[in-house]
Amino acid sequence: MVAKLLQELKNTEPKRVLIYITVYFLWGLGMNWFGQQVEIAKFTYWWQIITVYILYMVPISIFLRKYSFFNQYAYGLIAMCLLEFGGYALGTSYIYPNNILDQLFGPHVFALGMAMFFGLYFPLGNMLVNWIYNLIDI
Repeated sequence: MVAKLLQELKNTEPKRVLIYITVYFLWGLGMNWFGQQVEIAKFTYWWQIITVYILYMVPISIFLRKYSFFNQYAYGLIAMCLLEFGGYALGTSYIYPNNILDQLFGPHVFALGMAMFFGLYFPLGNMLVNWIYNLIDI
């Protein structure tokens, strides 16, 4: 699996990889800022935007981009469940107490809800990167 991932990264055009990195970095900055502003959740350290969005999510997005929307989402759920569980278990992500999601759904489903939401990043991110790539390529 890792060999396939590395091969897919090698075969991806450098311009497309740069678009992925830019899109996901800005997306990570925006979501971390939003999570803090509305007091839902945040990264404990600012550099986690790089490790999570660029080093973790970009390669997975590139690997999943050839799959259908729903397959990307399904595989993305698995990837995000591992990430969310690890982040909260290790304390590298902070959940604001009594946040709006806890109020709506209860405190015991927070990580699951976050994984379900962020699983959409892979198909939506791939759609956005493809749109930008085609826009620039014209």
